[in-house]
Order: sequence, then structure tokens, then C-alpha cells
Amino acid sequence: MHKKSSFMAMIIIGVLFFIFGFVTWLNGSLIPYLKVICDLNEFEALFVTFAFYIAYTVMALPMAAVLEKTGYKKGMALGLFVMSVGALLFIPAALKGEYILFLAALFTLGTGLTILQTASNPYIVLIGPIESAATRISIMGLINKSAGVLAPLLFTALILSDIGTSSEFANINTKVLAHKLIQPYIIMAAILFLLTLFVWFSSLPELEFEEDPYDDENIFGFPRVVLGALALFFYVGMEVIAGDTIGLYGQSLGIANATSLTAYTMSFMVAGYFVGILFIPKYLSQEKALIFSALLGIVFLFGVAFSSTSASHIISGLPDSVAFVAMLGLANALVWPTIWPLALADLGKHTAKGSALLIMAISGGAVIPLIFGKVAQLSANMQMSYLLGIVCYVMVLMYGIKWHKMTGWKT
Repeated sequence: MHKKSSFMAMIIIGVLFFIFGFVTWLNGSLIPYLKVICDLNEFEALFVTFAFYIAYTVMALPMAAVLEKTGYKKGMALGLFVMSVGALLFIPAALKGEYILFLAALFTLGTGLTILQTASNPYIVLIGPIESAATRISIMGLINKSAGVLAPLLFTALILSDIGTSSEFANINTKVLAHKLIQPYIIMAAILFLLTLFVWFSSLPELEFEEDPYDDENIFGFPRVVLGALALFFYVGMEVIAGDTIGLYGQSLGIANATSLTAYTMSFMVAGYFVGILFIPKYLSQEKALIFSALLGIVFLFGVAFSSTSASHIISGLPDSVAFVAMLGLANALVWPTIWPLALADLGKHTAKGSALLIMAISGGAVIPLIFGKVAQLSANMQMSYLLGIVCYVMVLMYGIKWHKMTGWKT
């Protein structure tokens, strides 16, 4: 790709990554909100993440087949259109106040994002040297998580502006609360449709692959891709726990405006992406960044479990335990940017299938938080339930130490 084409691709993909972040991390605010509207417990409320992220498993491989026929550019436009439909489905869901309709709308949004993610991540990996791919993905992550900071703050400002704090809206009529979702999602649908037209008619270049020696190779013959998907499965589960359960955890501790707490986690992720941009690959290899991230995550999980639920020494106004949940964002920031280039290296024409397999791993955001929610419900101790995340970080650590080096299943 020429430099001019690469620059244009970065701008367009950057816009899309902002949309990814805004739509994805709005879930952290929706969870405590829908918990009140639909009278849910913690386990039921986390079906928000299940419905959204399970779409990545169900739709990833079919969408890879679609991309092979439409090309990456038209595929991304299709994804945006599907997302606009998903946003519009929030209207009947809000009018009826039915949880199952909200989940259907979230699944549709997740389906559109599946197409976008499957197409856009290979762009960022392949428009420059593979050694600096983590830096480019970090830039996209910075844009993505900046949207993640904005989404809960905007949600809280718009939805709760005339209601009061999130701890008070349980006293408001649930129909009134549900109807307040209609206007924001109409606006979102309109923006997504305009972006559909923008991408369709843009000058975004199509990806071209050179001939490779693996034409007859099954994608499951590449252990670094399969194990990369496994590591991403557990990582995404942990990322979603850090971003989407902090509101529930804060709500359980009586923190005002708990729907905005996701912004703290996203802020720490933004800081982590700056580290990636500045230090990778000049001072820190992708492999070492991955190992360091996993170890840091384990340390922060112990901080969540064993620090105070009342004292505020780390972040003013937040209990230390909640602050450590937010700080998991710092540990999580460089996992996605480093696994992708390590997993997709030298795949050639298998890149679409490899990307789809990695995208399917996003279903970890559906399964792992649901397990977390069930454990928290049964144990009645959400604070200690965060220790489950150690398993997730161990899987990431294994990929950084050994799994990414495997060229065959017998090596």
C-alpha cells in the first residue's frame, strides 16, 4: 500500500474504531440501567454482555465468507448498516420494556460489529511493517477507548440529567426510564447509516494478498492463530469484566452515578495505549509487552480482592477496590494490539479466516462475565469473585511466553 493510501486507510479505520468503542462500552452503562428497568439480578443483567458478544462466535465465520465475496471495504459498509438496524431495534424494546427485545437489539449490534472487526483489524496489521503493527493497533485502541470514556459519560449526562443519581432512579417509573433510551438510539442509528454511505463511497483501498505457500492449509493447522484465539477469548472476558461490571460493583457499594464508572476503566486503557505507541517496538517488543500486561493484571486483581471498599487512597472519591478494577484497564490495553500481529504473521490469503477465528474469540466477553456474575450471585461477594480473572491472565501469559512461537502442533 502507498503511504497516501495507508494514511487514508488509517483515518477511515480510525473513525470505525471510534464507533466500535462507543457502541461496545455503552454496555457498561446499560447494564445497571436495564437491571432497574427489567428488575434483574446481577446474573440476569450480565446477559447484556452475553447477547452482544455471543454474536461474534455465531457470525464470525459466516461474515468471513461474506467478506471473501464482497471485499473488505463493502463488507465494512454492510457491517455499519446492520449496526444501524440494531440501534433502531432499541425503539420497540424501549416501548415494550421487554428484556428479550433489548437482547435481540444488542445481538444485532454485535453482528454488525463482527463484520466490521473481521474486516478492519487486518487492515491495521497489513498496511505497514508487521513489527510495528502493535503500535498502529495501539493508536486505534486509543481512539476506541477514548470513545469508551465518552460513552458512559454521555449516557449518564443525557439519560440521568433530569432524574438524579443512578442510586435514585430505582424510584422512577420503569416505563419513563425505558422511553428515555429511544431518542439516543435514533440518533445513533442515523449516524451509523451516514457512516455506511461514507465508507461505501470512500477511497479506502482494497486489501491485496500475495501468493503464499499455505493455499491448501486449513486455518486450524496454524497453532499460533488457534492459541491466539484461545488467549483472546480469556482476555476479552477479562476486559469486559473490567469495563462492564465496575458499574454493578460500584452500585453494590452505593456509589453515586455508578453508570459512569466504565469511563475510569477506559481512561486507564487510554493511558496503556499511549505506552504502546511510545515504547513498541523501539523499547519494548510485542512479546514482552504481552507478558508484562498479564503479570500486571494479576497484581491488580489481588488489589481488587484485598483492598478497602471504603477508603479512597488511589482515586479520589472511589474506594480502593473499585479503583483497582478501573486500573485493570491499564493491564488490558496492550493485550489485543500484541496478540493480533503475532497471530496473523505470514498468513497470506488465510488472513480473512485467521481474522475471523480471532474475532470469534470475542465471545469470551459473553461467557466469562456470565460465569463471573453467577459466582458473584451465589457467593454474595462480588469483590472476591474478581480473582477468577487470574485464569484469564495466565492464558495470556502462556501465549506471550510460548504459544505464539509455535509453527506446528508438534513443535
